[in-house]
Amino acid sequence: MKTPRIAIVSFPGNNCEVESMRAIRNAGMEAVYFRWNDDVSRLKDIDGYFIPGGFSYEDRGRAGMISARDPILEFIKEEAAKGKVVIGNCNGAQVLIESGLVPNAQGLQMSLAHNAVDGEATGFLSEWIWCTPSCAQDRCATSDWTGAMHMPIAHGEGRFTTTDKALYEGLKSNSQIAFQYCDEEGNISEEVSVTPNGSEYAIAGICNPEGNVVALMPHPERTPKGDPYFASMKKWIESHPVDDSKSVVKSNNSSTVEVPQRDAQGVEIFIETIIVNNEERTVEQAARRLLKNISLKQMKYFSLTGDPQEVLGTISLFNANKEKAAIRRGSEFFTWDAGNKKEVPLEVNRDQVVLLRRNTPDTGAAHLEKGSQTGVCYLCSGVSKEELCKADVLEIFGNPHSSTLELL
Repeated sequence: MKTPRIAIVSFPGNNCEVESMRAIRNAGMEAVYFRWNDDVSRLKDIDGYFIPGGFSYEDRGRAGMISARDPILEFIKEEAAKGKVVIGNCNGAQVLIESGLVPNAQGLQMSLAHNAVDGEATGFLSEWIWCTPSCAQDRCATSDWTGAMHMPIAHGEGRFTTTDKALYEGLKSNSQIAFQYCDEEGNISEEVSVTPNGSEYAIAGICNPEGNVVALMPHPERTPKGDPYFASMKKWIESHPVDDSKSVVKSNNSSTVEVPQRDAQGVEIFIETIIVNNEERTVEQAARRLLKNISLKQMKYFSLTGDPQEVLGTISLFNANKEKAAIRRGSEFFTWDAGNKKEVPLEVNRDQVVLLRRNTPDTGAAHLEKGSQTGVCYLCSGVSKEELCKADVLEIFGNPHSSTLELL
């Protein structure tokens, strides 16, 4: 029987290629390193795909968002439609969720959001957990093993969540919640000692309806204890023939979205970088795939109930050596003179469309005074509000399952 050939798809910023290739080889498969911008003709005899962990594009915008909109994902979607295996671990899982391949290949239905328990941020987690299949052994490509597997997690955005609560019922009834966090005895629990990232229903991994696409947050590739995960992958490939006649059903996601207008909130601070903002530039390039004339300016946003010095006097929030700040008080704007510590009246360009993204929950405000809010502002030039307020465009600026967007 032919040895399965698995493409390890590497985006800029991934850092788990080596251990992923080792795990695939240990399972008796051939690992083929493939850069995101390589010629897809190299993939003509590939049997499956593995998207590794790391921080593709430095998690700019949010984890997995940029990679999910890279042209190679359109090719991988076509391969998945034929039945080829597509596995994403950690950052790879984030890419699959953001691409819509998981859970149902019907657009953006979920989010892998910032880790949070009871509304409080946990920050980046690097620890060992227990994980178990919560579906039948033959349900998906990597579920053909039993018991609790001990493996590491290493992520800042690993909390499965969605605003479509009916989606969970569908996933449960279709056994697509493939893996869940558990204790050493295999008991599944949402308790923080078991599910430290706050993932709803203790979800660690989800598969698509066909079972050939799997998004998993933990890292079985980083331990020999994870070998059964990859052995299952090989077994699935050998027992599930590919159907080259199948193709992706294209969906139109350009419907108009009503974005609410946000009124002035107390004292508002807008902070932009003096140096080049790489995240700003990368998000702009992603947006230009849909709106070729758009230009962006990205700013940190704070809404306070008290003195703006709470932010402007805190070096971790505002660094006058590389940032500049503006303050809005109602309808009036001021620039912050950091040297003299005073506000100077400012004329602003009101022709731009301004979007504010706020994460849910707003974990960034936890260390500020009660009633404060935080977010990210995008000042959009070269486009109209009507062009900007399309579902596929807005999903670049914020995942609707873990954040809100408002117009300023």
